[in-house]
Amino acid sequence: MRLAALALLTLSACTAETETPAEPIMEMPVTAPTAHQIDFTSIDGAPMPLSDFAGKAVLVVNTASRCGYTAQYAGLQDLHETFADKGLVVLGAPSNDFGGQEPGAEAEVKSFCEINYGVTFPLTSKIHASGGERHAFWNAAAETLGEAAEPKWNFHKVLVGPDGSFLKAYPSATKPADAELVADIEAALPG
Repeated sequence: MRLAALALLTLSACTAETETPAEPIMEMPVTAPTAHQIDFTSIDGAPMPLSDFAGKAVLVVNTASRCGYTAQYAGLQDLHETFADKGLVVLGAPSNDFGGQEPGAEAEVKSFCEINYGVTFPLTSKIHASGGERHAFWNAAAETLGEAAEPKWNFHKVLVGPDGSFLKAYPSATKPADAELVADIEAALPG
């Protein structure tokens, strides 16, 4: 009799487990990476997390000092002077990946930009914009915006929103004064 009761008790416990509805599986939403999760190093060697620019629009540009597009530094400085007080950060990210057109050390790059173009916007240390060592910023931009965000040459640009979202990419030939780029910057400005 004890054995029958134990068998009945075990059977009812197993039945209760299988009849209990399972907890619904909560799917975590897949979120795109944001620029605010990415860090650079400044041209002077200090940490430069993009989260420091939260609440501002950021135009990240891979730059080079010996490129046919190098004169764009002047236009980037104009954007900086026009929109910095309204919440835009222009961020130059020097790279030697395309044609070896940024061979100098960080101090040389900084000096070149200041002397020749009066650059006052922030610059990162030299980074890779392509290849296997490509910086996390360019990887995340490409993951979010697709192939359009993958630099094909120097002075490729990516606009980041105040919330860190990757908004749009612009090829090297897009000049800083381009009407579409300026309109997109104005639309991305906070407030």
